[in-house]
Amino acid sequence: MLVNPSLELRGRSGCRFEQLPFSQPLFILYSSGTSGPPKCIVHSAGGVLMQTKKDLVCGMDLKEGDTYFQYTTTGWMMWTFMLAGLSAGARIILYDGSPFHPDLPTYLKFIGDQNVSLLGTSPRFLAEIQGRGLNPLDIASFEALRTMAVTGAVLTPPVFEWAFNAFGRNIHLVSTSGGTDICCALVSGVPSLPVYVGEIQHKSLGMASEVFDPLGKNIEHTGEPGELVCTKPHPSLPVRFWGDTADGKKLRETYFSFFPGIWRQGDFMVVNPATKGIMILGRSDGVLNPSGVRFGSGEIYTVLEQFSDLVDDSLCIGQRRPNLDKDERVLLFVKMRDPHKLTKELESRIKDAIKKALSARHVPSYIFEVEDIPYTVNGKKIEIAVKQIVSGSNLTPSGTVANPESLKLYYKYRDIEALTTKARL
Repeated sequence: MLVNPSLELRGRSGCRFEQLPFSQPLFILYSSGTSGPPKCIVHSAGGVLMQTKKDLVCGMDLKEGDTYFQYTTTGWMMWTFMLAGLSAGARIILYDGSPFHPDLPTYLKFIGDQNVSLLGTSPRFLAEIQGRGLNPLDIASFEALRTMAVTGAVLTPPVFEWAFNAFGRNIHLVSTSGGTDICCALVSGVPSLPVYVGEIQHKSLGMASEVFDPLGKNIEHTGEPGELVCTKPHPSLPVRFWGDTADGKKLRETYFSFFPGIWRQGDFMVVNPATKGIMILGRSDGVLNPSGVRFGSGEIYTVLEQFSDLVDDSLCIGQRRPNLDKDERVLLFVKMRDPHKLTKELESRIKDAIKKALSARHVPSYIFEVEDIPYTVNGKKIEIAVKQIVSGSNLTPSGTVANPESLKLYYKYRDIEALTTKARL
């Protein structure tokens, strides 16, 4: 379905547009549910329009007459983000169906045939193209493609570099991160700045994004990882949570309680002191902390990319069971590509690669092969629920889990000692 911004209202002379306040509630967005039950977030009309249009025009260089295609479900914030392309005078493409039907080459050819100038996609989708050994430039020329915006998960350096080469080295590859919570980006692209592999270029225009240590000190110039925060108000702060108390207690507890008065996004990030580029390392509530060494799951996923011809996807979480574990251990689950299996030799290669790329303290205590990995309906890996399950909690999957049956696969890892003893016998 193609939507053109020049559509006119015909025979509707009586149509009148009501003038409403900037903060007029526009719609409700539900968070993805990767770290708990989905939040019911009420957004404002003025805030959403201003922020999304700013990000598209200033961060992704969307121009009048461009064609913008964002593959997304209607429930993800990227749907509303894409619709703002109409306000910039762009033509947008709405796509209903799977990009894998009838096959990936057909989907890629569609992008080329439609002369897409701004393509919005996810790291998972790019990794799938790479893993299947496809060369996009053999399928279409992508002559109109000027910008590729990637969001939804950590864009690892190997996939970043592959995508840059695979779609033509003249594209502006924008890695971006924000959230349904604010319906905009906190860190994003800048068309006039250099692009460094694996890094987000800069803080988004007008966003006071900083990196805090646990004590609330700004550490963005140190090269140390910390919490992504926003220290000043901006137009698309949520109006409220639907069903919250009149004083907004739940909203304040969710975002402003960890650092009093400061918005905490819930992402773990670091700024490269040399390039000023930004790297998202994973969700801060999923930070791995074995023996006091804090690191993000994204660092492990980056190393795993060198095994993408064998490993379809992976999930790295921490396990600490109450009254059983004095320290947290790191567990790595891998879903293999057919017909490959996780062998002792491959397990050893993965551990050696992590040790060489990071350190011995980053090496997972155990690596297990699993049939499936849980995702949200938006394609995000669900780390926190698996972490809670293997640490002893019983969970009822929310409606945002695309494959809820996959969570059942992880309950047996609570008794990890019995599993590993059985494997040795």
